[in-house]
Amino acid sequence: MTQLELQQYWWVIISLLGGILVFLMFVQGGETLIYTLGKTETERTILVNSLGRKWEFTFTTLVTFGGAFFASFPLFYSTSFGGAYWVWMLILFSFVIQAISFEFRSKPNNVFGRKTFEVFLFINGLLGTILIGTAVATFFTGSQFSVSNMNLSRWENHFHGLEAAFNFHNLSLGLAVFFLSRVLAILYFINNVNDEPILERARKQLLINVIPFLFFFLSFVIVLLFRDGFAYDEITKNVFMKEQKYFHNFIDQPITTAMFLTGVTLVLFGIYNTLFKKSIKGIWSAGTGTVLTVMALFFLAGFTNTSFYPSTFNLQSSLTIENSSSSHYTLTAMCYVSLFVPIVLAYVFYAWRAINNKQISAEELKEETHTY
Repeated sequence: MTQLELQQYWWVIISLLGGILVFLMFVQGGETLIYTLGKTETERTILVNSLGRKWEFTFTTLVTFGGAFFASFPLFYSTSFGGAYWVWMLILFSFVIQAISFEFRSKPNNVFGRKTFEVFLFINGLLGTILIGTAVATFFTGSQFSVSNMNLSRWENHFHGLEAAFNFHNLSLGLAVFFLSRVLAILYFINNVNDEPILERARKQLLINVIPFLFFFLSFVIVLLFRDGFAYDEITKNVFMKEQKYFHNFIDQPITTAMFLTGVTLVLFGIYNTLFKKSIKGIWSAGTGTVLTVMALFFLAGFTNTSFYPSTFNLQSSLTIENSSSSHYTLTAMCYVSLFVPIVLAYVFYAWRAINNKQISAEELKEETHTY
């Protein structure tokens, strides 16, 4: 494989991991619904344990996503994680307190009380979703950094990434991810929980969260279609602004367009089946649709001579899959490692089925030796 083919291959892997991560963030969405859907201590314990059996999948995928970025596109990793560190530190902090909360919420002699750890879970659900969505939105809007000829990066403001949250286009994607995670969490609870009061509240909350999700998601997509984008010349590699770049990317990438439309349709189909057909399997079509939609957005940001991490401070410092990747040797070696991805996915599928062999209920929790 050529260098460019390897770069494209790894951008596909990164996109797939990003899509799976956003789907698995139903755990974070569920953490913000514990007190909305659970009105008694028993109901909240059911919800926490339903999420507790899956939180490690999300955490592991986040680490894998970051590790794959580090191995394949190290200049992005050093620029973003080293420059926009306030955003990434807040995200990391929120995931640390999540792990602590699941492990210590029901421990004997818990001097802080269960409510303290439930508040920590809410913080993780709020910050984790909004900040990750906002950070990904900068793939399209850009950030204020510079990169020297020695590939030394420097952040050119004192907010170190927090400024992204004050851009409506960025924030609209962050809020879209937040409400999508809540929608997916509700679909997951309907599939996984056997408790009628919780399910009744969940179906009511589904429509309440779908409306703001659609508003913020459509706001992001519509603005994206009409805004100028960051393109680079195929020969000189110079970065320049191109009118309606991402709209043209949709036209130039028919597979991406098909993925995007299919993904959005599957998400809406899962919601529709749950609301009007009383299905309990909406999580699967909506989850598959989420993965496809996120992958399509990553393809828009990285392919067809597009800068996936543009610099608004200095256009020529913008990062592309060509100028920010590892060497041919490293990318090739990592390709062999990526051959194990199907095995890992098969294990995740097996583990998920084993954990979800029956719906969780108050009666089942009484028989469990370990509860969250």
